[in-house]
Amino acid sequence: MANRSRKLRPKASKRNQSDAGVMKRLAKKPQKKLKRGSWLSSMLAIAILLSSASLIMAFAWISVLFIFNPDQVSWLNKILPAWAQIPLSKHERPQTLKQIQLDLSKKNQIFGETLALNQDVKDSFLLPVFQQRANCQSDCKEVVELRVYERSEELEFKSQSENYYYLATQLPVTGAEESFLISSLLEEPQDINIPLPLTEVQRFEGGTPSPGVWFNLRGQRQQGTDAFVADVGGAIAYGYVVYYNPERNNLLQMLSWTSPNGQLPKWQQVTGDGTKELVVDQTIGLEPNLQVYQVKPLKLFLKPIQLEAITLNSPALKDSAYQNALSIARSGLWTPAFEWLKFIKKQRKGVLPEAAQAQMDLIRLHSQLTKTQAQKIWVSPSQEVLADLIDGRWEKALQVFQASPHNPQEIATLLKADEKRLWNRTVAALRVNPNRLEVQAWFALILAVQQGEGNANSWLKAQPKITKDNLAYIQGLLARLNGEDTKSQISSTHPSQIVGTVQPITQVTNTEWLQPNSPADLKLTDNQVWYQVEVSAFNDGKRWLNSPFENFNPPKTSPAKFLWETLGITSDPEIQIMVWLPNGEQQITIAAIKAVQLRGKVLRLLAAGPKIPANLNNVLQPKPLALTNAALEWVQPSPITLQEVYQQNPQGVKVILSSVWQSLQQSAELPPGAIPSFEQMQEKLGDWPVQVIDLTNNAQPEVILTISAAEIASLNQSTPGIPEKNTELLRERTIILSDSNKVIYTDFTGNYLQKLSAIAKLSGGQSLALLVENAHNYSLRRWSEKNQRFE
Repeated sequence: MANRSRKLRPKASKRNQSDAGVMKRLAKKPQKKLKRGSWLSSMLAIAILLSSASLIMAFAWISVLFIFNPDQVSWLNKILPAWAQIPLSKHERPQTLKQIQLDLSKKNQIFGETLALNQDVKDSFLLPVFQQRANCQSDCKEVVELRVYERSEELEFKSQSENYYYLATQLPVTGAEESFLISSLLEEPQDINIPLPLTEVQRFEGGTPSPGVWFNLRGQRQQGTDAFVADVGGAIAYGYVVYYNPERNNLLQMLSWTSPNGQLPKWQQVTGDGTKELVVDQTIGLEPNLQVYQVKPLKLFLKPIQLEAITLNSPALKDSAYQNALSIARSGLWTPAFEWLKFIKKQRKGVLPEAAQAQMDLIRLHSQLTKTQAQKIWVSPSQEVLADLIDGRWEKALQVFQASPHNPQEIATLLKADEKRLWNRTVAALRVNPNRLEVQAWFALILAVQQGEGNANSWLKAQPKITKDNLAYIQGLLARLNGEDTKSQISSTHPSQIVGTVQPITQVTNTEWLQPNSPADLKLTDNQVWYQVEVSAFNDGKRWLNSPFENFNPPKTSPAKFLWETLGITSDPEIQIMVWLPNGEQQITIAAIKAVQLRGKVLRLLAAGPKIPANLNNVLQPKPLALTNAALEWVQPSPITLQEVYQQNPQGVKVILSSVWQSLQQSAELPPGAIPSFEQMQEKLGDWPVQVIDLTNNAQPEVILTISAAEIASLNQSTPGIPEKNTELLRERTIILSDSNKVIYTDFTGNYLQKLSAIAKLSGGQSLALLVENAHNYSLRRWSEKNQRFE
């Protein structure tokens, strides 16, 4: 069987073997093609799988964005039909500025000026929204809302030619209550609920606390007839301080403020801790009142900070000396309190707790104001005494009280009108040192004026440690209040030094005028007429006083004698009356002062003298001037040309020529348009005469340019199309340039009747003054170093 089997499966021959190899190789070739196709198919499958995964991931990411921030996929709205538009998360779609303005106008609201929240106002801004007030005469737009807009960053809107903005946050604004305004200043509750409009929005600039932006909303209540506004004197400013918090993206009203002197709040370094404080000035008259607010953290999510006032109510140190210092500070004795605190700080090796240092800095800030006031030169003795007492200068105030027999009665008027501010200071000072002579004297004077001299003497005698000498000294001061035991310290022989405006009058009523020998009839001799002189300024033997004459109150006994001696008329009753004729010639007439009149703040003289020329009604001619012999010494610097000044000060000449040209254009004496080049102006004006003299007492000369009517007219001759003006209808003008090339005086004002008449040296002083003719009178103006202007 085995053999049969082998026969059945014969062994392959070599040929058969080779055929089998060929068949095997042929069978392998199709198999190779199959593997390559499979690889390509696999790669295609993988690519499709990856693409599908990417699409799935993309759709998933878009879905996430759609759920949490649909604004990021708003670009799809460009390719989606209207029914499939993606709703945006903002309350409204972004708008352009024009669209915002149109929407506001539809609501009868007004689009305000945008205020930047960062460096670029195009990225984000605050928009004040206004509304017109009904039945309004002035400041008729009031703020009703604040809005913050942010620029849209979506591709759909960012690619547009105009910027689109989202409304990020908004704050409704209501007017300040008048009750708050008055109560905060008078420290009394007021039941007045009239809303006062807020009319302006400003951004605080310059080192405000960060992060965030601070804004000031303000309004102004103009002076009215009510007693409150008259008391604080002038317009009252009020408003809100608003803070924009970029981290919470919200607007916060942080503070309501008022200022009776019209000052706006300002950020100022007060405590020296590196962060500025907000200072609100509530000063009334000479009484300083500064509210200082520090930025403090607050544990509220939407309001992480607050403005906290520095107060003196609770002493920051448990130290009796410190508490006494704060007590006298609260009474208004800022400088003595600050000096005391400096001593306490020195004892503590220059270190105070933060809260105590803040209180000390608040007191220092007030002390700086009272010191400045006390160092001023005051025309009125009562004002000088008030400034001294507010600063705690008891001795100096007594010197003023005793300097003149007329001062006590004027100062008594001040003390009688005092509403506790001086009384509280003396009480606080006596509480700390009850035996101080000068404070005892002022307490007795106030007591005598307000409650009677008997009460003052009773109080004095009740003082346990008062000496006989001190008692006699203070009683002598009390006697001066009644005009007793006084001798005139104003020399009755000092020459009269008076400047004023004069006009003829036809009727005189004897009872309206004061004479030292009253009642005496006021009669004229032959060829005489009456002149009324309204006094602009006079010297009382010690200093110059200027109109209006505040607190110039003659005593009730012998007022005529007081005025006669104060004005120097006793020894020198003559006065010159200067008039200018149409041809420019000056004519002087001598008149005699016969009587004096003081009504309110106006001081007048009655003089008799020869008749002056009648043609004095020409407004272009200087007004008649009244002047006593010793009043002024005229100063007339030698003129030089502008060309000569240019050699020494080219920049100054450029400034003055540009100022003159602009002023002439503003007054319509030159045609409007571009200012000529400096070379062209120099060619026309280079030969004009100027005066060079020191008017500001700094040893540096000022340049005075006076332009005549003919010179003004000559500038128009070369300008075609400009009609010639009659030079007789024009007045000469003067402009003064300081040594630092600033205009410090000009006749080119809204009131073209103002005119510099002369430069004069006042008797008893080295400084020069400007004699200026105004619409109705003359005035003397001297340079104020503090205010850097002529006053």
